[in-house]
Amino acid sequence: MEGKQNQKGSIMTKDRDGDPAIEASGLTKIYGEKRALDGLDLTVPAGTVYGVLGPNGAGKTTSVKVLATLLRPDGGQAKVFGHDVVREADAVRARVSLTGQYASVDDDLTGTENLILLCRLLGHGKAAAKARTEQLLNAFGLTEAAGRQVKNYSGGMRRRLDIAASIVNTPDLLFLDEPTTGLDPRSRNQVWDIVRAVVKRGTTVLLTTQYLDEADQLASRIAVVDHGKVIAEGTPGQLKASIGVGAIHLRLRHSNQRTDAQNVLARFLEQPTLSEHDEVLVSARIPGVEGDAGMAEWASKALHELSLRDIVVDEFSLGQPSLDEVFLALTDRPATPENAAKEGANR
Repeated sequence: MEGKQNQKGSIMTKDRDGDPAIEASGLTKIYGEKRALDGLDLTVPAGTVYGVLGPNGAGKTTSVKVLATLLRPDGGQAKVFGHDVVREADAVRARVSLTGQYASVDDDLTGTENLILLCRLLGHGKAAAKARTEQLLNAFGLTEAAGRQVKNYSGGMRRRLDIAASIVNTPDLLFLDEPTTGLDPRSRNQVWDIVRAVVKRGTTVLLTTQYLDEADQLASRIAVVDHGKVIAEGTPGQLKASIGVGAIHLRLRHSNQRTDAQNVLARFLEQPTLSEHDEVLVSARIPGVEGDAGMAEWASKALHELSLRDIVVDEFSLGQPSLDEVFLALTDRPATPENAAKEGANR
């Protein structure tokens, strides 16, 4: 591994051939009157998990398909490990693997049969295919279910098998397009552990997700995409700091005081409060202060303003803004699974 300075002065990891995993500049993709990609720029360091977040129709899946050579861009340029995705598509395909939103394994085959079939298609001999299949089933916790048809697997088991199928031959770059959509928390944690293990072995992962906590847990850098463009990029900490150094979260005793509390904080902050689903919760960003002492002083003044209006606060906490708050501030849309569960063919 080497390193070089990018235009912003940060160190960018390069792969052994001297290139970032992905370099995209000015990518465009047009469906009729819809510009799914509208000048998208992206640089993904090798050996990391890079998260791509965006609301419904932002262009996340379209960008993955272009980078994986499944779609031809209408403009711009993209390289994967230095290989152009249009002119050198075969060289790109030799180094990447894609796990889409929906499991692509055969429901009528067993877990073992699915993996052996893929091993054989990818050039493994009989003995090597059997050995690799057993290795993957064990690593992904599927040994006991190996002889069952996949149609009898749970959603989490199907997803783990699908990812296992994607790394039969370990890729240099793995695209994971919303890999945990619809999974229960335990299954999501299992997939997260798998992603971390894959990266530890040297694979770069480009992760698109509708779950902001997933990006926060896994990604070392995140790009926020909207209307086919990258509108913000950085580490999770940098993105949170970009909308304010802190946030205050209040739990009110009486839900009928929520509107009054929001109005008080909005006037005090000179900006709107943040959306909350719980009718007794009120949250707001704290801009323009530095350090814990500054946030504590601001919070004390805010609580005093609320008490002057007989608004009862049972609990309050201070902390960094969440990625959900970053997402809302940047896109004017809350990042919820309901808003981003399906992005359609023109993403």
